[in-house]
Order: sequence, then C-alpha cells, then structure tokens
Amino acid sequence: MTTRVLIVDDDSNNRYMLETILKGYGFEVVSATNGREALDQARLAPPDLIVTDILMPVMDGYTLCREWKSDDQLKWIPLIFYTATYTESKDKKFALSLSADRFVEKPQEPDVLISIIREVLSENYEARQAPAKPLGEEMEFFRQHNKALFSKLEKKMVDLEVANQKLSKLEEHYRLSFENASDVIYTIDTDLTITSMSPSIKKILGYAPEDLVGRNIADLTNIFNRETLEEVISNITMVLKGEKIFSPAYEFIARDGVRKFCDINSAPIIDNGNVTGVVSIARDVTSRKQSEKALHEAFMKSQELEFIINHSPAVAWLWKAEPGWPVEYVSDNISIYGYTPDDFISGEVSYSSIIHPDDLSRAGEEVEHYTTAGKKEFSQEYRIFSRSGDIHWIDDRTWIRRGSDGSITHYQGISLDVTEYKQADEALKEARRRIDDIIDFLPDATFAIDLEGTVIAWNRAMEQLTGVPTTEILGKGNYEYAIPLYGERRPILIDLILMRDDDFEKRHYEDVQREGNTLRADAYMPMLNEGKGATIWGTAAKLFDVSGNIVGAIESIRDITEQRKNQRHLQETLERLRNAVETTIQVMVSAVEARDPYTAGHQLRVADLVHAIAREMNLPEEKIDSIRMAASIHDIGKLSVPAEILAKPTHLSDNEFSLVKEHPRSGYEILKDVETEYPLAEIVYQHHERLDGSGYPRGLKGEEILLEARIIAVADVVEAMASHRPHRPTLGIEAAIDEITRNKGILYDPDVVDTCLVLLNGKGYKL
Repeated sequence: MTTRVLIVDDDSNNRYMLETILKGYGFEVVSATNGREALDQARLAPPDLIVTDILMPVMDGYTLCREWKSDDQLKWIPLIFYTATYTESKDKKFALSLSADRFVEKPQEPDVLISIIREVLSENYEARQAPAKPLGEEMEFFRQHNKALFSKLEKKMVDLEVANQKLSKLEEHYRLSFENASDVIYTIDTDLTITSMSPSIKKILGYAPEDLVGRNIADLTNIFNRETLEEVISNITMVLKGEKIFSPAYEFIARDGVRKFCDINSAPIIDNGNVTGVVSIARDVTSRKQSEKALHEAFMKSQELEFIINHSPAVAWLWKAEPGWPVEYVSDNISIYGYTPDDFISGEVSYSSIIHPDDLSRAGEEVEHYTTAGKKEFSQEYRIFSRSGDIHWIDDRTWIRRGSDGSITHYQGISLDVTEYKQADEALKEARRRIDDIIDFLPDATFAIDLEGTVIAWNRAMEQLTGVPTTEILGKGNYEYAIPLYGERRPILIDLILMRDDDFEKRHYEDVQREGNTLRADAYMPMLNEGKGATIWGTAAKLFDVSGNIVGAIESIRDITEQRKNQRHLQETLERLRNAVETTIQVMVSAVEARDPYTAGHQLRVADLVHAIAREMNLPEEKIDSIRMAASIHDIGKLSVPAEILAKPTHLSDNEFSLVKEHPRSGYEILKDVETEYPLAEIVYQHHERLDGSGYPRGLKGEEILLEARIIAVADVVEAMASHRPHRPTLGIEAAIDEITRNKGILYDPDVVDTCLVLLNGKGYKL
C-alpha cells in the first residue's frame, strides 16, 4: 500500500518542490495551506505522516502540532517540522517540547530528507506523545508560542520586503499592466517619441498621459531645463545602443512649476534581437533628493546632523580624489564593520584595502567612467571586508566635489549594507536552479512557456526527443517551437490548456481528457527528431504565480510509438486466437452433429436464445461472445454418452440418466485445455447447476454459479421443453414459460427469467 504524506505550507512553491521530491520516491502526497485546513483533511482521511511548515496564516505549525498531539485519532501519526524561518536552537527546543517527532531546517538535500521520513515511518518507530499538561504549563505554551510567532513574523516581513525589492526589478515587464502603480511607467520608440505613459504621471507632475503620449522627448522643454534635457536624450540614446544606465536622477518641472526629482531605470525593448524602443520606470525621489541635498550642503557643519549620520544604518564617507583614495572623514557608525574613524583617517586602513579584490578594479573603472562622463553622482554595489574578515555587500551612492577650477577634489557618499538583500537574491537564484535541475532530469520530455508563448524551459529529454538543443529554442515564441514537434505551425497541448479549443482537439488529438487545470491527449506527430513521425502522449498544465494568476503552462511528452505498435500487435494476436477458438468450436459442433444431429440443433437454438437474452440484459460484448460460444457447445460432453442412450425413444433408466448427468463434467474435461480469453470450460461445467443447489454435477448454489451458466440454464430448459425429444413429443412454449416462471428465484436466476419472458411475450422472439 502506498504511504500517504500530508504536506502543510502556505507557499505554493515550497509545496510543489516537496511534492515533486516525495512523489519521485513513490509516496502519495496530499497538501494543505495552513494548520486548520490540514487538521480538517486529516480527520476525514488520516495520513501516514505529516510534514509541516511553522509560519503560516490561520493556524501556524506550533498550534497545529499541539492540536495534532492532543487528538486521539491523529496523535499516533508522526509529525515533522520542515522550516526555513525557525532555525534557532530555541525554536527547535520549543518544537520538540510540543512532542514533534523531528525538526528539519530548509532547504535539505532530497536524500537526507527522505532518510528522515523513512526513519519515522519504520515499523519499530512510535510517534512521540504529548503528556497532559496542567493549566500553568498550557499558559506557558501560549506565552512562548506568541513570542516565537511575533519574532518570526517580524523577521519574515523584513525578509519579504528585501525580496520584494529584487522581484520588482526582475518583473518590470509585468508591472506595465498595473495602471495604478505609484511609479511612472512609460515607453519610447527609436525616434524618441513617447508611445505610452501610466496614469501615475498625474500624481507626480500634474500632467495626464495624453498630454505627453505622441510627443518627442526633445520637445519637452516645459518639463526639463536645457541641461537636464540634453542628459535625458544622451542617456536614452545610450540605452537604444544597448548600454547600461545606473539610475540617474533627473530634475523635472511639474505643471504647477514645482521642481521634482525622479530616479529612472531604463532598459531596451528587444524584438527578434533588435532594439525597438526603451521602457522606463520613474520613481519620485524628491523627498530623498531634498534630504540628500541638505546632507550634502551641511555635511560636517552641523552637530545635530553629525549625530543623525552616526546613528543611521548608512555610513558616510569623504575621501580625496587621489591614488589610494585617502579618507578625510568617515562617520562613527563604521563600527558596524569593526573599524573606527581613526583607522582610516590615520591611514592605518585605506578605503581601497577593505574592498574585495575581485571588485576593486571594477569599482575604480566605474568611478573613472562616471567622472569622465561628467556625472555629478552615481551609485555602485561592491563587497567589503569587516575587521573580522566577514564579507558585506554595500550599496554606495557617491557625489563628486569639484574645486573652483572645476577639477575633482573629493568624493563623498553614503554606504548602506545590502548583504541580506544580496543573500535573498542568491536564495531566489538557487531556488530557480533547483527547479531547473528537477525539470531537466525529469524522464519525460518537458518544456514550458509563458503567456506570450515564449519557451522558458526545455529539458534534456526534450532535446533527445526533438533533436533541438535547449540553447536554440529558449526565448523563442510565436509557435517557432511547434516546427520540430509537429512539422507545421498549429496550436499544441501547451497552448490548448490556456485557450481551450475543443474543435481543434477533436480534429488532431485522441483520448482527450480535461481535468481542472490539466489536459491529457494522444496525437500522431508527422515530424520529430530526424524527420521521423511518432505517436506521443502529452499532458499539459497551467502555471500560476503566488497570487494564483496564470503565468504560463508546462507540458510533458512521452513517445508511445512502440507502445501503440505493441498494442496493435497484441490486438492482432488476440483476434487470431479468437478466430482459432471459433474454428475449434465449429469443429466440435460439427463433431456433435455428425454423431447426434438432434443435440447439435439443440445447441445452436440455445446459443441463439442465449445471445438474445444477454444482449437484452445489456451485458458487455465480451460476455455476450463468451455466452454464445459456450452455449453452442454446452452439450459437447454428450460425446461420451453412448449414442443409443441419447437416441432412446423411451424414458431413460436411473443408470442411463446417471450417465447422461455426467456430460457437463465430460464437457469440462474436453474444453479445459482449450486456450481462450473466456471461461468456456467452466461455463459448460455449470450449465445444469441450479440456484437452490439441486442441480448437477457439483450442486453449486446462487452466486457460486457463473452468470453465463445461469443464462444457459434458462435457455436450455426453454428450448428443450419447446422442442421435440427422442423419448417424447414437444411440450410447447407455454409449458416452458410456466416452468421458468414457477421456479424463478428457486432454480433459475430471476433477472434472466424476466429478460427471457420479455423476449418471448413482449418482443415476439421465436425459437
């Protein structure tokens, strides 16, 4: 029996990863998004194991564990905590105090996780039990629980904020659809004409989008001063050439004449390898610029400002524009890295010496680039070493100071530690790498597309199936990927799951099955790898983001050409076998007819009535065939009865009748070695058995008798009584009807009798 595991996690990506791993090891997996949902599911259908996160809405993991271990039905089932948020020793101690069976930190290597799961599922393992606790300890649980939950919720909110900052940059193209975004999103074509503008421009500058769309950047003299306009045009031109712009802050003039500042991130719009325009996001940083200006003008002049600087998270710097960048000033909060201001001002430690060697050259080149380009300010990211040797990522915003002659004399700036942000970014990349690895090693050919039809995943099995390398197909769209798969441009499963085209499915696919967000179908593909045709089985499913929005689709393909070929071969073999059995039966019928023409005619008439009864009962075709074949030779065993007894014109003696009663057994012996998909021998063996056990030769009762034999029993009696026999004339069809009616449910199956009467009385069946 398959082991059933209940996964509890509010993050769909975490659930998907864990489900994929467990299913890969043969476990049956069900899931829930919070503790309350998990308890409800488990009480209806208890799993063999529960693996749960801790920080979740509605009911968290700690409360779930407490409820689980207090439930008489569930407390015998092991519970494992699997968390990336609760990683401190006190978290583990608290979890185990609730009688959790294991506490595992995310992420964990699959083989290690599976080993832990198998350990708690072993036969000699007994789930930990939570002893009853007095009220005081219960209150202590709530105190510790609330303390831990509040602490982790607070940390998670900070982590989420850091991650969201990265995600907002990575998903700029999705935000074009959000008309209520606070940032201004706009696009410019290669002629520097504004082609689109989000409504948020009105909040910042007081202009409506229609005031600006269609205008050339060079004409916006009412929004930019001359110097800024030249810089804007220069930077847009650089982006159109594919160069990178580091978020310059531009000065704007609002409709009401107020000066505004916006940081602008720009990127080229690329279509089929060609730059067709620029997409930009402008953020109102007027307040920040005002603060920075105030800081710049009052730097080291105000004790109050000095206090603020020294107690802010950002370190303030002032260093000379000379080789080695000698430091003239650094704020006291440099202590967060283990240094003091005197370490740098005295020259004991130089600024360049704490920059990571791999970043030092790049940082110097960027400073040179910005100063040569005439920039007033710029920002960089690089790594520095703390005194203890730890590596920190910092975001350094630098302003250039010039002397009266215009030459650069100093650089001043503020440096903010963004190590956690970088770690979150690496965690996101690592998660993506893990997902890519899982897809890449799937045995079925698998690929995925986004909503625009662009291929975003293409695994090794897909390369082998189509002969198309991943490097050639990733990023392509507009059905370009359909060519190696189908030999023509047309929708395939992965598109049909998104748009649903029932008519197209019927024309091109077999065995189409839609189940919720999944589509399965078979199809013949005219061209695959090396131009060969193949029959494939495919299954496609929609992809969702964390908000439940459809973002694409994924499809797995399996070449079932050989399987179909084997099925056809098996069907042909089965047909030959069926024909061989039919031929054998006809030979047997001929043998009976040659010895006793009466018996042969009786069998054929019984077979015809049996066939009519079975079809009227709506039995499956294979059952109808088996009954008809068995009925046509049900008296084959009479070959062992002396012919003079079979043809005797008078009633048989007891001894003679005893010989006749052996014909079902003899028939079984004749047929038992005939290879057929139907139980012919057993049907023949039972055709004289009766429901009450009064039949022969084994005295079987009720359901012990095959349905096929029960049908033949009724047809056999009707035909025998309605036909002439050697020892008596016909008794007539009315006598036959009376016999089966009186003994319905006693000797004969009532459903079979009722069906036979419908044929004889209502539908005019003639023997």
